[in-house]
Amino acid sequence: MYGELITTPEIAEEFGEELPEWIRIQPVSDKKYQDFLETQVDHEEASAIALATEYDNVLLLLDDLKARKLATRLKFKITGTLGVINKAKQMSIIDRVKPLIDKLLVTNFRVADNIIEEILKLNKE
Repeated sequence: MYGELITTPEIAEEFGEELPEWIRIQPVSDKKYQDFLETQVDHEEASAIALATEYDNVLLLLDDLKARKLATRLKFKITGTLGVINKAKQMSIIDRVKPLIDKLLVTNFRVADNIIEEILKLNKE
């Protein structure tokens, strides 16, 4: 769907389970830049943004609003979990978005009701 998926050890650790083998884990090369970003966003999001600077034509997957705003200011293209779900539906990889959204909502995932309504409306659910 997106090509190669790369994440940082910090995000992998936060996930708390073993990641699928198709996700590559790579540490950030410029730790000073990551440390600087941590003055503005959480450790995990800072690692993702710092790692993204090491690649061309990156799509950052961020759900945290503060991190999304920073990434936008830094001129990165971004999407979130709901954006990935929406694209999967558009590409006919999944049949429905609502069951996945329902699963997200029983975790610590937070999103405004109007955004969920918009995703459901876009997908005629």
